[in-house]
Amino acid sequence: MSADLQATRHDTTLILTIANPGKRNALHPDMSTAAIEALATADRDPSIHAVILTGADNFFCAGGDLNRLIGNRALPRSVQSDSIDSLNGWIEALRDCTKPVIAAVEGSAAGAGFSLALACDMIIAGASAKFIMAYVNVGLTPDGGGSWFLSQALPRQLVTEILIGGKPVSAERLYQAGVVNRVVADGSALEAALQLADELATRSPNAVQRIKGLLRDVSGNALSTHFDAEKHSFVESLHHRDAQEGITAFLEKRSPRYR
Repeated sequence: MSADLQATRHDTTLILTIANPGKRNALHPDMSTAAIEALATADRDPSIHAVILTGADNFFCAGGDLNRLIGNRALPRSVQSDSIDSLNGWIEALRDCTKPVIAAVEGSAAGAGFSLALACDMIIAGASAKFIMAYVNVGLTPDGGGSWFLSQALPRQLVTEILIGGKPVSAERLYQAGVVNRVVADGSALEAALQLADELATRSPNAVQRIKGLLRDVSGNALSTHFDAEKHSFVESLHHRDAQEGITAFLEKRSPRYR
């Protein structure tokens, strides 16, 4: 079986599974193309309320294939540059997806695999899961936005330790630091992610989409600009049918039924 990205449905959740048998789900450029297409489809499909990104065989993703990378040294630099552009397109698609995206991590998320997990909105990890940015150990530097995501989430000293130290970080440590949302029993990350996805599916799709947009843009905006974005989002949400249903349901002491 060759490396691919498998897409399956579970009720209102789209599950994207990184699969590269025998290589700990190392990435291949074709996966990026498939992921971008799948996420675009999820955006257009109102029956999909959440997306889960996971890995096959109880292992999330080993990042780049070092054998392919060493081969790329004999090729024009544009080959590797194009490959990173493809990965970055996948990262941006995860960030821009209007549906909540949950990473379900077992085993390890290494290198660009760690970047993919960080690009998701929430991370659920098995208790023994490790997160690794070991580029420095092979004379490389991060890609896929890994250094950006970590710098947004963690103090500089800890980011430096992760990137320059190049050692694995436990799911528990990242949970304590606020990067991982939940640590669960080994082998149950996908099940826990599906339960979370079902819970998120009960939320207003309009509100979820707008909240994701606010969070996506906040790091580049001044507070005054963010005030305007929040105000616009609130007013538009108030006049959306989801607010009518949500407020009415709350006042009637029942669960909302969003369309």
